[in-house]
Amino acid sequence: MENAGLSSIALTYLFVPGNRPERFAKALASGADRIIIDLEDAVSPADKPVARNALAQWMVGAQAARDRVLVRINDAATAWYADDLGVIRALQVACVMLPKCESAAQVADVRQGLAQDASVLALIETARGMVALHDIAACPGVARLAFGSLDYMVDLDLPAGSPALDFAAAQIAIASRAAGIASPVAGVTPALDAAQVSTDMAHARALGFGAKMCIHPSQVAAVHAALNPTAEELAWAQRVLAAWNNSGDGALQVDGKMVDRPVVLRAERIVARAAAAR
Repeated sequence: MENAGLSSIALTYLFVPGNRPERFAKALASGADRIIIDLEDAVSPADKPVARNALAQWMVGAQAARDRVLVRINDAATAWYADDLGVIRALQVACVMLPKCESAAQVADVRQGLAQDASVLALIETARGMVALHDIAACPGVARLAFGSLDYMVDLDLPAGSPALDFAAAQIAIASRAAGIASPVAGVTPALDAAQVSTDMAHARALGFGAKMCIHPSQVAAVHAALNPTAEELAWAQRVLAAWNNSGDGALQVDGKMVDRPVVLRAERIVARAAAAR
């Protein structure tokens, strides 16, 4: 499960077009924690049946990798939704990415016919999705939320860099925490420049996000690097934990600053993030 513990939580989700099956295995070998076989935006309407067939044929021989594979279906308002549900149910997909998720009922509909432990990664991309945010986050089977920031900009007619994006992102992070699920997944960076990807991930991390969607294998390493604590942060965290574990009365100083339980919890999370990034 995505919320089983920080060291087991995915940090990178790499998209691969559903109509390009020759790329599926390459995506798995890219270093990404999860791959998302895309039946939605990356596939033209004419190629939707081709993508479903390619997914079905490949999944038969990729059972060992199924826990690392998500399938992004088309949203509930489209003409392709019913056929997408048919293929994910036939294949018993372990995790489904639901675009333009706007209600807990949509999550329940996707999970119907799947295994009891099948999960949904709900993609929040619209104002309606934001309004239903807490219901979606608390819905049984939701493993994680993701922010489709580019589509959200279109839905609200926002300019690039609008503070409304940060506001929405922070709300998604708060809803995730309140529901007890893993920290959310940041939207894609259209640029392939590693520095830009790293900057975007660092910004998302400051808003409470713990992972990122990628559109190219070259972005994966940049995301992992941005999420990996610096050597100085890790050394500080290790000093704090060592001092805390050796403390008899629970009150101590590290580097001239008082250490109490919240500081220890922060140090533990830094050490866990370092382990996850590795």
